[in-house]
Amino acid sequence: MNCSGEGLISLDEAFVAYATAEPRKIQILPLIQAHQHYLAQDVVSDIALPLFTQSAVDGYALKSEDINAGITEFELVGEIRAGIEENIQIESGQCVRIFTGGRLPDSSDTVARQEIVSALGRQITLNQVIKKGTDIRYQGEELSVGTVLAHKGQYLKSGLLAALGMAGVKAVKVFNRPSIAVLITGDEVSENLDNDAKVFDANSPMILSWLHEKGFKNIHVEHVIDEETVLKKALVNALDHYDLVVTTGGVSVGDYDLIRPVSQGLGAKEVFWQVAQKPGKPIYFAEYKQQNHSSYLLGLPGNPAAVFVCLEIHLSTLLKAMQGLNEPKPEWQMALLNGSVKGDSREQLLRMKLDIDDKGQLSVSKLQKQQSHMLSNLNDANVIGRIPIFKNSENSPEFVEFICL
Repeated sequence: MNCSGEGLISLDEAFVAYATAEPRKIQILPLIQAHQHYLAQDVVSDIALPLFTQSAVDGYALKSEDINAGITEFELVGEIRAGIEENIQIESGQCVRIFTGGRLPDSSDTVARQEIVSALGRQITLNQVIKKGTDIRYQGEELSVGTVLAHKGQYLKSGLLAALGMAGVKAVKVFNRPSIAVLITGDEVSENLDNDAKVFDANSPMILSWLHEKGFKNIHVEHVIDEETVLKKALVNALDHYDLVVTTGGVSVGDYDLIRPVSQGLGAKEVFWQVAQKPGKPIYFAEYKQQNHSSYLLGLPGNPAAVFVCLEIHLSTLLKAMQGLNEPKPEWQMALLNGSVKGDSREQLLRMKLDIDDKGQLSVSKLQKQQSHMLSNLNDANVIGRIPIFKNSENSPEFVEFICL
């Protein structure tokens, strides 16, 4: 088994490979159903916002020319509520009660908030001089007709959905989210330990919950033993019926590492195998194309910490590509490295703790228990740090890239 890092592709080369994945079909979805999808085209506003000139406060609509003339007492001639259409106009010396969001009369150009007004019956007294246009929201001041509200490739979170909804958008074009089959391989992995040679399954709950957090719902999870006939049946069913197949275990070079040979025997074409990273080196990416269906296979290692790292770094990138992003890759940030780390012939993807000092400087610290079978440090980890290849701790980098968890 090659552990030197020679002949392996780099992380960046893996990201380039994922970018070749074909996006899923485009569909039009009602706004709320489009949550957690990626936009397939720009969204342009058909309206101006605000839709009309309106009051920004509860108060009284006045004429600025009256205020400039020194008038402080006004006759109250009506009331305008938000959402209620009224056709009230005012003359000199008059005002109208208006509430937040109420449409401003054309004859008014200023609003006096109620806190600076004394009201008695049908008369009000203005207790403070205010300028023309005070506390008014003007039609189109936020956006005009034709403004781009959101761009192709943007991820639809709740805030963006709200912004689109306020602009009257009812439906959007988005890329379909891929359907996903997850195959957990290994005779030793079990939900219930029926002998002393087995281990509890951490991978299926981790992957399933991770996918749910990203909004994926069409997911099939299956446990598969290390037997070629059984694996072949599970793989062919998954590849034929799902857009993406994610496997754990069985991608290294052992006698029972069967994912690569079995998948290729079914017609899968290898894109790459083995990346110069630690943990997670024996990651496997393949494409599977049939006449009426295409899918992808991402084979992850079996150790749960390696699986976790590959979810955050590799699977997230592949899923972005399958949802229309042109140059998918992790959103790396930079931070000061606290302490030092040992060098390695592969890039290291370490579970780390991010801190911010009182001057705003970001720094990351390596957590203990980094072995690929250990997960307990995820209780404290809030980032994955990307440590470049170097030979010894004397060359430990001062700054490193990281992604937030």
